[in-house]
Amino acid sequence: MRLDKFIAQQLGVSRAIAGREIRASRVTVDGDIVKESAFKLQPEHQVEYDGNPLTQQNGPRYFMLNKPEGYVCSTDDPDHPTILYFLDEPVAHKLHAAGRLDIDTTGLVLMTDDGQWSHRITSPRHHCEKTYYVTLETPVSDDTATQFAKGVQLHNEKDLTKPAVLEVVTPTEVRLTISEGRYHQVKRMFAAVGNRVVGLHRERIGAIVLDPDLAPGEYRPLTEEEIASIATPSR
Repeated sequence: MRLDKFIAQQLGVSRAIAGREIRASRVTVDGDIVKESAFKLQPEHQVEYDGNPLTQQNGPRYFMLNKPEGYVCSTDDPDHPTILYFLDEPVAHKLHAAGRLDIDTTGLVLMTDDGQWSHRITSPRHHCEKTYYVTLETPVSDDTATQFAKGVQLHNEKDLTKPAVLEVVTPTEVRLTISEGRYHQVKRMFAAVGNRVVGLHRERIGAIVLDPDLAPGEYRPLTEEEIASIATPSR
């Protein structure tokens, strides 16, 4: 990779600004000042900017985050704090959420800079299952599980939802597994059967389950097995 491209990515600036910083002798490679923007970086090179080490990426990155309430899953939002606040990683702005959660929804978010991998999670044709722990305003009706298994009609939508699996935990707490990602789908499904969601927490995406050791706001890299599990649709 060219040195100016690397510096631009690391600092979140344009290539032109990166080149200016390089020519100003602010960048060193293996301890030596380099002023050539076209300098070819090798994986073993140690780069510093103003004496601060910059880490070269070796391949795509994959993390799971336990999202707390009050944060949005976009990488840039003028009105709300984003989940990037929790990611202490180089060039964190290059990461994106593979399947977003609403600002008031908590739980499992997968972060990556691998667009093809995240597409296998979000694309409707891959039918990647997601499981949510749902708290309801009123006790769940006896026939809700049957209705969800058949599919329900969402407001202003033509097609029924795909079959979903409902597990009753308590009268007002359930687990719901869906294989779609329609807008506000879980909340709208319960609205369609006359109930209201008051708490929503995602526990699972495909075969990847939220690590119980992660407190809200904490994250960790995915294991090789977790990463590979997204290669094929969950069953």
